[in-house]
Amino acid sequence: MSVAKGVEPAVVPQPVLATLTRAAIFLVACVKPDRDSYRAVHSLCSDLPGIFRAVDFRRIEAALSCVVGFGSDAWAEIFGKPQPRELHAFREIRSGERHAVSTPADLLFHIRAREMDLCFELVTQIMERIGWSLSSADETQGFRYFDDRDLLGFVDGTENPRGTAALNAALVGAEDAAFAGGSYVIIQKYLHDVAKWNALSTEEQERIIGRKKLSDIELSDVLKPASAHNALTSIVEDGKEVKILRDNMPFGRPSKGEFGTYFIGYSRSPRTTEQMLENMFVGRPPGNYDRILDFSRAVTGSLFFAPAATFLENLGGD
Repeated sequence: MSVAKGVEPAVVPQPVLATLTRAAIFLVACVKPDRDSYRAVHSLCSDLPGIFRAVDFRRIEAALSCVVGFGSDAWAEIFGKPQPRELHAFREIRSGERHAVSTPADLLFHIRAREMDLCFELVTQIMERIGWSLSSADETQGFRYFDDRDLLGFVDGTENPRGTAALNAALVGAEDAAFAGGSYVIIQKYLHDVAKWNALSTEEQERIIGRKKLSDIELSDVLKPASAHNALTSIVEDGKEVKILRDNMPFGRPSKGEFGTYFIGYSRSPRTTEQMLENMFVGRPPGNYDRILDFSRAVTGSLFFAPAATFLENLGGD
């Protein structure tokens, strides 16, 4: 497989481009603001490959993978300078009743496998090592729903880039050479009002999403409104569409009335995902917002940088 333009062959990325799986755990945490806690996280970065191999070897065919990302405040405390050029706190967006919230977060562990038990075991081992150093954590277990659909009933991730296009979309290149092979990651948890959504006709739902519900075929420009989700999240620069790499997953607790989508987007620059969110919440033009937000609300929002595996392996001890 080739590497993104500008990324040296010697740089090995984290498994950002791992294949889609049927299970995932999204572990987001804040680190206690003391030297010992930050040192523990730094130490884990060096030891995580060995921990991963021990868990992965128990069932290699299960395609276990782990990506770890760091928020801007944590980066400064754990690694010091320099810092990835575009790393910053997630920028909240408010427009009318729509709110893309910004929630505190220092660490992200995105763990995927074909079966949940391996994800569970790896999170257990991570928390055993650094759980005492974390002040808070959110753990969300995601699952693949039928034929890659979200809980609104539509296929999610159809337009994901593949092959070399995925590498160029997700990995930093020569524009920030010290962090080539890394990736910016934005996460949001969305909760859906499924009863309200299901009260719509299929045709109304299709106009909001911009695709046919059964076949997943994109609506023609004649039928698709400018406010359709896939229209507003299409970013074009210099006549070329700029992609991000998504690995969204459903989550929920039906007994609690909780139905959600965990959005996770990897990108070469956070500006691409930020522009998508601006279009969704404010509108393009303003007021022409994403109608899916009449049925879904964001309850978290954080930005991380996932450095190359080579960067983490070269850290050494304290």
